Amino acid sequence: MAFYKETIRIGSRGSKLALRQTEWVKERLSRLFPSLSFEIVVIKTRGDKVTDVPLAHIGGKGLFVKDIEEALLRGEIDMAVHSMKDVPTELPQGLRIAAVPEREDPRDVLISRNGLSFDRLADGARIGTSSLRRKAQLLHLNPRWRVEPLRGNLDTRIRKLHTEGLDAILVAAAGIKRMGLEERVTEYISPDLILPAVGQGALGIEVREDAGMDELLLPLNHLPTAVAVEAERAFLRHLGGGCQVPIAAHGEWMNGKVRLKGLISSPDGERSFWGVQEGEDPEGVGRKLAQRLLKEGGERILKEIYGS
Repeated sequence: MAFYKETIRIGSRGSKLALRQTEWVKERLSRLFPSLSFEIVVIKTRGDKVTDVPLAHIGGKGLFVKDIEEALLRGEIDMAVHSMKDVPTELPQGLRIAAVPEREDPRDVLISRNGLSFDRLADGARIGTSSLRRKAQLLHLNPRWRVEPLRGNLDTRIRKLHTEGLDAILVAAAGIKRMGLEERVTEYISPDLILPAVGQGALGIEVREDAGMDELLLPLNHLPTAVAVEAERAFLRHLGGGCQVPIAAHGEWMNGKVRLKGLISSPDGERSFWGVQEGEDPEGVGRKLAQRLLKEGGERILKEIYGS
């Protein structure tokens, strides 16, 4: 392959999980293009620096990608590997997602201190989670559970299960599997019980629009995953919500059609609106489902949260 530079610099967050994901991309690119050299450049984001405050209070999940995107725009790196659940639905001008590799398990998992399954957690159980989406769905299932904030990388969150006396924590299955920690899992939670975050389990490779990276990254793009994630992100974009609103979605692309299940909830889980939409156009599927849930009561939730 003829390419304009011999060393490609890949931007990544510095957490163990982020580096594992970026190494995965680097290894596949190295195998596909052995004549090129790939170098990982670690960039510490604001989201990594502030670990003791809920994301909704400091600006949302875009804090994990903004510094990396700025490095990409400055030309300090040639591409960036993100967890798609961290990527805002509107990208900075001049950047785009060039590839979405095959998705890892999109579900959440329960890790409990005493090996208790989800349906055996008692009233008053203390459950840790980093996500308002998970908190709202947990409280919808059982308002007597005590859902407590849990920040930090995956290792830290698992450690806090014991050091903070929690009964259980909820984390993403994808991170657990990528880190080889499956033995810690008590139970995999069905999306029918707790719907995942938009883009959960999927990676996105972001590049400058003029970088000419298509030939390099096209082999990593997994069409069923890319289409499903596009529908999920369209749903989130048309709702206009952020980290302050519990929003969840899970899409699947089969036989040329997208099936998207989505949810919007009040933060306390008392009011929860969900639905399913199918169609061939992922953007249209996401938009129609968002419009439906807004009419059913989601718009009132957004107005209450944002005060408008």
